[in-house]
Amino acid sequence: MKNILLFGGTGLIGGEVLRMLSEDNSITISAFLRRPTTLLKTSPYLIPHVVDFNRIEEWHNEIAGDVLFCCLGTTLRKAGSKEVFRQVDYELVVKIAKAASENGVKKFIVISSLGADASSANFYLKTKGEMERDVQQLSFQQIKILRPSILIGNRTEIRLGEKAGILLASVLSPLMLGRLKKYKPISATVVAKAMIMLSGSDSSQVIYESNELRMLSQ
Repeated sequence: MKNILLFGGTGLIGGEVLRMLSEDNSITISAFLRRPTTLLKTSPYLIPHVVDFNRIEEWHNEIAGDVLFCCLGTTLRKAGSKEVFRQVDYELVVKIAKAASENGVKKFIVISSLGADASSANFYLKTKGEMERDVQQLSFQQIKILRPSILIGNRTEIRLGEKAGILLASVLSPLMLGRLKKYKPISATVVAKAMIMLSGSDSSQVIYESNELRMLSQ
């Protein structure tokens, strides 16, 4: 039975990944959480691990399985500072990836962002790009990096700026053709479906732009 490791299972994309994986009785899912939650579906194949993400050295040996889905991420607004944002979106993700690599996890699939670039002047995109760069240095059999555009889905928090962005992008979406396709808003369900599809893929492709995720999910 394949063992799936999931980080970020209570978030927008991670929640969809968990919902879809929970319907597959041929796998076990180890979901790593900051705190207990009632959001997780009760299943004999779902194993919750409540851990302290600030003390990963105490439980890093538990990061062992076949495939790791990393859906961790925050926003600058929610984090409250650039330092805290970087702790989550770069430091924590890279630490988890390193532990997984050392423990023999074969495939690492991570959510990044459209426009991620380690040399970007934009702090958010630079942080995401540095994460991408550093996880690609690790010894996984396969690494898949997903770069979704503006996400559509039912959030537990209100982000007015993001709502405005979704509205504007939705209005402009019909005009986003050719190279602009990757900028179209994309639903969390579509991204989650693409993630799961890629977990069974043997393709050597590493980075998947938003429009490619949409095609994979069809």
